[in-house]
Amino acid sequence: MIRNLFPHPGLSGLLAVFWVLLANSVSWGSIIMAGIVAVVVPLFTSPYWREKPRLRFGWAMLEYLLVVLWDIVVANFEVAWIILTKRDRDLRSAWLVIPLDVNQPEAITALAGTISLTPGTVSADVSACGRMLLVHALDVGDRDEAVARIKARYEARLTRIFR
Repeated sequence: MIRNLFPHPGLSGLLAVFWVLLANSVSWGSIIMAGIVAVVVPLFTSPYWREKPRLRFGWAMLEYLLVVLWDIVVANFEVAWIILTKRDRDLRSAWLVIPLDVNQPEAITALAGTISLTPGTVSADVSACGRMLLVHALDVGDRDEAVARIKARYEARLTRIFR
C-alpha cells in the first residue's frame, strides 16, 4: 500500500524539501502543498521511469543538504555585497562548462537544481550526451576554480548519494 502511494520515496522527500525552500515559507499551506506535490508528481510520473534511482540516505544526504543550505546563505550575502559595491563594468560574469562525472539523470537534475538555488549562479543547459552542464555565474575570478568548487562541493557529494 505505502509503496503504491510513494513509488519513489527519495524523490518525494526531495520534492517536499525543495517545495518548501522555493515557497520561502514554512507555513501550514506550504507544508500541505509540499506533501501534495511529493505524492502526486512521483505517482503520475512513475510509469515513465525506466528504473528507480537508488539513493543512499543517512550522513551523505544530510551532509549534502547542510552544505547546500550553508552555501545558499553565504551566496545571499555575497550577491548582496556585489550589488552594493560593484559596478557593471567590475562584474566578471562567466559561462562555466562543467564536465560531469555523475551519469544518472536524477543526479544531474539535483546538481542543476542545487546550482540554480544558490544565488549568483544558474544552470542553463545540459549537453545532449549528458556529460556537460552549462552554468552562468554572476561574478567569477577564476573559471577553473569555480568549476572545481562546484564539482567538489556538490557533485562529489551527489556521487555518494546516488549509487
